[in-house]
Amino acid sequence: MRASPLAALAGVAALLHGVVAFGAEPIRPGVDYHSFANVAQFRVRSVELDLAVDFDARRLSGHADLNVARLDKSARSLILDTRALDIRSVSLVEKGAAGTALTFKLGPSREFLGRPLSIDMPAGAAGTSSVIRIDYRTHPQASGLQWLTPAQTAGKKQPYLFSQSEAIHARSWIPLQDSPQVRVTYRATIRVPRGLVAVMSAAHGPVDPKQDERGLTAYRFEMTEAIPSYLIALAVGDLTFRSLGPRTGVYTEPAVLDAAAKEFVDLESMVTTCEQLFGPYRWGRYDLLILPPSAPYGGMENPRLSFITPTVIAGDRSLVSLIAHELAHSWSGNLVTNATWRDFWLNEGFTVYLERRILEALYGRRREQMEDELGLQSLRRDLADLKPPGQHLAIDLRGQDPDDGASQVPYEKGKLFLQFLESRVGRETLDPFLRGYFDHFAFQSIDTEQFLDYLRANLLAKKPDAVTEQQIHAWVYEPGIPGFAVLPSADVFAPVDRARSAWLSGSMAIAQLPVSGWSTQEWLHFLDNMPPTLPRAKLDELATTYSLSQSGNAEIAYSWFRVAIRNDYTPAYPALERYLTTIGRRKLVRPLYDDLMKSARGADLARSIYAKARPGYHPITQTAVDAIVKTGK
Repeated sequence: MRASPLAALAGVAALLHGVVAFGAEPIRPGVDYHSFANVAQFRVRSVELDLAVDFDARRLSGHADLNVARLDKSARSLILDTRALDIRSVSLVEKGAAGTALTFKLGPSREFLGRPLSIDMPAGAAGTSSVIRIDYRTHPQASGLQWLTPAQTAGKKQPYLFSQSEAIHARSWIPLQDSPQVRVTYRATIRVPRGLVAVMSAAHGPVDPKQDERGLTAYRFEMTEAIPSYLIALAVGDLTFRSLGPRTGVYTEPAVLDAAAKEFVDLESMVTTCEQLFGPYRWGRYDLLILPPSAPYGGMENPRLSFITPTVIAGDRSLVSLIAHELAHSWSGNLVTNATWRDFWLNEGFTVYLERRILEALYGRRREQMEDELGLQSLRRDLADLKPPGQHLAIDLRGQDPDDGASQVPYEKGKLFLQFLESRVGRETLDPFLRGYFDHFAFQSIDTEQFLDYLRANLLAKKPDAVTEQQIHAWVYEPGIPGFAVLPSADVFAPVDRARSAWLSGSMAIAQLPVSGWSTQEWLHFLDNMPPTLPRAKLDELATTYSLSQSGNAEIAYSWFRVAIRNDYTPAYPALERYLTTIGRRKLVRPLYDDLMKSARGADLARSIYAKARPGYHPITQTAVDAIVKTGK
């Protein structure tokens, strides 16, 4: 018997509201276990930065002015998050200038969380505000910053700096309340050496035509919409810009500009499509910044300016699903944000669902089906390696770095949950619900239980027999994929499966494989579903016939290298080394090192390659691969 979703009185429903048990101690929804900040006593409302960029020292230095609202009149200390910051002084800003010095203390370091910065605050009534100036400088190895030499860039002439603040890396370059439940507006003055351009996740203000006494040029920015700290982003380099539409464009190094503009020509259409589906775009412009190859993630959805890996420039727009994904974050993630990293699926599951809807609208149902099937395959691979608690949507990450807790569960399982809701209520009902959800929680950060309450009241109440509380519980608080999930059909890849089987059995020659019309998605399915072992002759055929080791498509090359490593196919290893020493995207390099470490010869090769590659990797990628290769660094 299916219970009505409105009859949430006891039993399962009690687990869906309030305190939810994870392990021996209950987890409190809405509490950020990855921040030291005392957000119930004080809230930072806005941040104003004035920072100078020093490429020689690999440091940012200057000050941050925090506009702090007092919520508790009895509170005496403001606690902020920091990681490896050199705090020089803290003062109360009066009439626009630093005035009274304030006593401060840095607490002990706690693993990946960094150190709490406690500041003695002047007394005041609840509701009053103060501006606190913190003079500081970053560490050369700040986890949220990567400094590149000219040789590590496309142009080879100028150095490059870019930030990656998600999940808890903003604290490594700004002292603040580094929690997604704290939303701030910000202004920034970024002072950079002559010949370089600064960009941020904000509206660009006027550039000061005069250089200061240090020879630095001041770029100014302002973000008037309140965002979580992980969306504050900065890049500095030899950058140029090309418009792609009335409110879209691309920033890159000059050498990459033509290829990027061609690859992302559909950007304006993507924005328009997403607006038609899910409501207005509320951030003004939507531009892309194409990063150097060392970027640790495929994309980062910084508002107004998504940071994108160059590995998606395939020459045929076959990997632009990543662009659709980052754009969709302008609704799910940036507009409505997970309150804590336990609720990460609210960002990513919704975004994957929106991404696939964009792809379907622009490129057709078949393209969307292929992406869905590949996503399901990826999810199943992760589920096979994860313990049951790691398979929950509302995941308990206490004691873990949120970066280490990343998997396909919040992405693809979250998408499947929304797809399940669509199957039960229909798109004609789900789409207005989603638009209302984005409107209702616009510029807010929410937790899983807030979403579920909204779901019950605004969708399930209208369709009381569509979904049960037990089904909601299974999706959100239980491991695996529920048995009643609506899964994509693998039929979309049936011709590829038949061709692979025929080639493996010998009934089809390599030259007869119908690859001329294959998309990237079909190639990935072909390679990712090879048997664990292949005869050397079959490997030779693949390598020589299709030049897979030299593929300019980073995703296809990645899938091929996994096949090669699994079979110890040494002819592919020189190309594998070139790949690992020129690409720093964590998704693409971490599994390859993991595969190599499973054999003695592979482990020796992994250590040899990593010794060369590590200096060019972002700190986030370094941390991930260090744990695999065990360098001890």
